[in-house]
Amino acid sequence: MAWWILLRRPMAALVSGAVLAAAFPPVGSSVLAPLGVALLTLACWRARPWVGAGCGFLAGSVFYLILLSWLQVIGTDAWILLSLGWSLWSALVGLGTALTTQLRWWPIAVPTVWALSEALRDRMPWGGFPWGRLAFSQPDSPLTPLAALLGAPGVTFAVALVGTLLAAVALAARAGRIRAAGLALLAAVAVACAGLLVPLPVAGEGAPPSATIAVVQGNVPQVGLDFNARRRAVLENHVTETILLSQRVARGEVPAPEAVIWPENSSDVSPFLDPLAAQRIDAAATAINAPILVGAVVDAPGAGDQLWNVGLVWQPGSGPSDSYAKQHPVPFGEYLPGRSLLGGLVDRFQRIPRDFVGGNEPGVLQVGPARVGDVICFEIAYDDIVRNVVRSGGRVLVVQTNNATYGGTSQPAQQVAMSRLRAVEHGRGVLVAATSGISVVLAADGTVVDQLPESRPGTMVAQVPLRDTLSVADRLGVWPEAVLAAVGVIGCVVGGVVGWRRRGGQRIGSSS
Repeated sequence: MAWWILLRRPMAALVSGAVLAAAFPPVGSSVLAPLGVALLTLACWRARPWVGAGCGFLAGSVFYLILLSWLQVIGTDAWILLSLGWSLWSALVGLGTALTTQLRWWPIAVPTVWALSEALRDRMPWGGFPWGRLAFSQPDSPLTPLAALLGAPGVTFAVALVGTLLAAVALAARAGRIRAAGLALLAAVAVACAGLLVPLPVAGEGAPPSATIAVVQGNVPQVGLDFNARRRAVLENHVTETILLSQRVARGEVPAPEAVIWPENSSDVSPFLDPLAAQRIDAAATAINAPILVGAVVDAPGAGDQLWNVGLVWQPGSGPSDSYAKQHPVPFGEYLPGRSLLGGLVDRFQRIPRDFVGGNEPGVLQVGPARVGDVICFEIAYDDIVRNVVRSGGRVLVVQTNNATYGGTSQPAQQVAMSRLRAVEHGRGVLVAATSGISVVLAADGTVVDQLPESRPGTMVAQVPLRDTLSVADRLGVWPEAVLAAVGVIGCVVGGVVGWRRRGGQRIGSSS
């Protein structure tokens, strides 16, 4: 057998990983995501299960090594280990593709395998890591509006379905079945355009109430792992920008905000323990004459030496009135699993001397006239956390984030892409407040209203609609994902049986 025949499957898998990665920032070409799925489908089409798993792992390795290249800031070892570890979920996609392509209805079955894999990796281990879901490659494509109906899992399914239909086009054309290829191509185009039929909220629609809200990006003295080495300077930067904003208001340059949003880690000096920090926050709130949602680090009550990462509502003159504790601290970033073992093996983990613990309530906070749904940093990637704040009454979404560790990488842009999809999914305006950027104001249809670039201090003031209507995706909740995952499991089982019988029949036929 010629060497190129042996290598064509793994080569297609490697290329598919690179193409998929290019669908995300910094390249951010959404159309490449279905092409990447098509290539991986062809690489695994009716392959032996172990071959499919191997091709999936190869594709995943390339994909995650490119997508998560920003982790090199933490360490090359962390980048490689996480990328290869998460490639095991891609191996599951490859295995499932090899099994389900044994079925006659494989173009529909394979996308459910993608949904199944994402459902699992979004939840485990350590609460999962949803970064790089197919849905997050579609912040502004014709498929994006489907998020309002079926959530992010539905968008993932649609992206993968377009990809498998394109694979069907290639297979039919190679077999000389031109009519079948044409029908598959028409089906791919129809699915790719289906989102255009979904209505989205537009400015002025239904005349919803609104609030004037300011977003502050104070910047940090330096980016990288030591972004908060001068914690008080970070706090002072946000105080200064807020006072400058009050002066612009006094001059009539911008409208007076009714609420102000500061980012995550804008006050790593606890205002409950440090009187000067409390004074400076109150000085900013008094100057702007509006409550400030502060990103703070505080001691977790009754938790010994543990911490909370909180969004803290600070009223001018009277101090804190409400707070939200981040529910999903980042493993190996905000807390250290297996501390007794790993703490002594990896010097870098000494930067995590105390563990953050998660809160257990959705982040619905009253900030001035706005009842905001607050999520903190990576929480924007988790379906249930964002959905719960909307279903619990959040009328505008706020993402308090700190990307200073990854300044100058593609990570902030990837997070903004997620936020754009969430705006569409939940029909809410989204305010992303980042310490060093990218801060952005998003309309409920995911369009960018205003933004601040990285490493530049500044403020944005926007009139933000406050919506109460729940999207279809909010009402359906986890059900679309559960159904797709269940069909994926069934497809793998049935496909495995069909493949086993087919291979058994071939062996019998060849020996007779």
